Amino acid sequence: MSPSPEHTMPPQKAPAPQLHSSANPVYRKRLFRHRAGIALSVAAMSVGLLFLAWILATLLVKGVDALSLAMFTQTTPAPGSDGGGLINAIVGSLMLVGLATLISTPIGILAGIYLAEYGEENKLAQVTRFVTDIMLSAPSIVIGLFVYALYVANVKHFSGWAGTIALGLIAVPVVVRTTDNMLRLVPNSLLEAAFALGAPRWKVATLVRLRAVKAGVVTGVLLALARISGETAPLLFTALNNQFFSADMNAPMANLPVVIYQFAMSPYDNWRSLAWGGALLVTFSVLALNILSRTLFSQKIPN
Repeated sequence: MSPSPEHTMPPQKAPAPQLHSSANPVYRKRLFRHRAGIALSVAAMSVGLLFLAWILATLLVKGVDALSLAMFTQTTPAPGSDGGGLINAIVGSLMLVGLATLISTPIGILAGIYLAEYGEENKLAQVTRFVTDIMLSAPSIVIGLFVYALYVANVKHFSGWAGTIALGLIAVPVVVRTTDNMLRLVPNSLLEAAFALGAPRWKVATLVRLRAVKAGVVTGVLLALARISGETAPLLFTALNNQFFSADMNAPMANLPVVIYQFAMSPYDNWRSLAWGGALLVTFSVLALNILSRTLFSQKIPN
């Protein structure tokens, strides 16, 4: 007698619930949270971009009228006079920012190399990293007051050198932190290969490790340059201002941020128009530096 089909067929198992099915309540809950988070993130980004576009549009509308040849050839006008330009402030800003960058770049890069190489081995490197973090978060006006008390109050006059020192103190921690972070991204296999060839530690740090992330280090320098280009508070206590054209770094020196601050609060229409033109020039210069640092010097870390 042959067995019946019911006895020969294996028992059927119940289908397992699918984890990514819409019928799964846990999956639906997580999907809702995910979509809500994405929607809130997009909304926050849109609000930020909206305000940024509003600021840039306002600067364009009010600042384009002040852009002229006289703005780049004439000095700041006297109170109540017509015409004038910002050539003394432009040259003063270029000198202050340029010298501050020349001073802060080698100091910041060397300090970043030291932190990356010896940051985990001694207390001095840990203290240096802690002080760098404090300086990054310190308000710029505090840096200006510090330089005023340390330098300006002792020499009894404002000067371009004091402004350079203040801007350099703001730029150094940015370069240090960027260099330190970029050097830590270099894979250990690359360093071990250099050590295996008999290269000393200083040569590995400078010719191998630093060269591998040179684009990122240059980006950090440009970001520091963009930050100090628009600083006003430290220059009020150090370089102050100068109505006339002057290249003497040991005397008060005109600069765009302070001129914009003073002209924007003045009762003269001519001064306010020049303030809008200076603000447009500074804003788009900083914007160009940021775009340059993120595109032209982009580089992948070697594997």
